[in-house]
Amino acid sequence: MKTYLFLGNLGTGEIIIIALIVLLLFGGKKIPELMKGIGKGVKSFKDGVKGIESDINSETYNKDAKEDTYKKDENK
Repeated sequence: MKTYLFLGNLGTGEIIIIALIVLLLFGGKKIPELMKGIGKGVKSFKDGVKGIESDINSETYNKDAKEDTYKKDENK
């Protein structure tokens, strides 16, 4: 069993107690809305990371293409 730094040693009983407390605090109707919001946030974050990666890759590609063009011009 893995132990995580921020969770410590959580057993099944502790997880059930935490789930019941969350259910009591937020109610059955709010929990799906909260999970939907978290899901949208994670999806937005992943889309942002993909956008940054594509920008970096396109910049690298454009830089390589420009260097190839300069090399071709030098050979003429």
